[in-house]
Amino acid sequence: MSRPLLITDCDEVLLHMVSHFGAWLDEAHGIDFAIGSAHDFGRALTHRRDGAQVAATEVWPLLDGFFATEMDRQTLVPHAGEALAEIGAVADIVVLTNLGDHCHAGRVAQLEAHGIRHRVVCNQGGKGTPVGRLVDEYRPSATVFVDDLSVHHESVAKHQPGVWRLHMIAEPQVAAHTPKAPHAHARIDDWTEAKAWVLEKLRGGAAAA
Repeated sequence: MSRPLLITDCDEVLLHMVSHFGAWLDEAHGIDFAIGSAHDFGRALTHRRDGAQVAATEVWPLLDGFFATEMDRQTLVPHAGEALAEIGAVADIVVLTNLGDHCHAGRVAQLEAHGIRHRVVCNQGGKGTPVGRLVDEYRPSATVFVDDLSVHHESVAKHQPGVWRLHMIAEPQVAAHTPKAPHAHARIDDWTEAKAWVLEKLRGGAAAA
């Protein structure tokens, strides 16, 4: 029988990102970042010199700049390493991260520095299609998907409804202002509790209802 499969996001699931991104924006660009609005960068970033919002066309270049040079700032989410070690004893694990392919080697090295050594797949856009490809490849007995963004839970629900979906936001300042993703089966923001939920679904060997 095939092993179950955990497909997990990285930023704000395994590694903290937005707080470090905010510190870098402050230091390098004179930009203030309202972290509680992290899922709406169009309103969260303002130039300190005049209080003007950062133009939408500038946001992705700033994110690319952060991931190109500042990955070593990112810190491990509490208990994530221990949780993956226990889950990895019974299941395959793939880190599905929305970064350009040019960031793949950096993300792999970054995770390995934190003791996380699992396959990394880069993606752009919705995650339903790449999750489908992974399910077709691994043919797992059960699959759990973990991500901090509601849009990706919706995408996976549309393309792979049999995948269990866990909404997790590891940054407290973001979690406090973000409701549970409507298309997720559960919302758990701490790996100590999330580990038990993930293992229950994976060991159950059944598709999501």
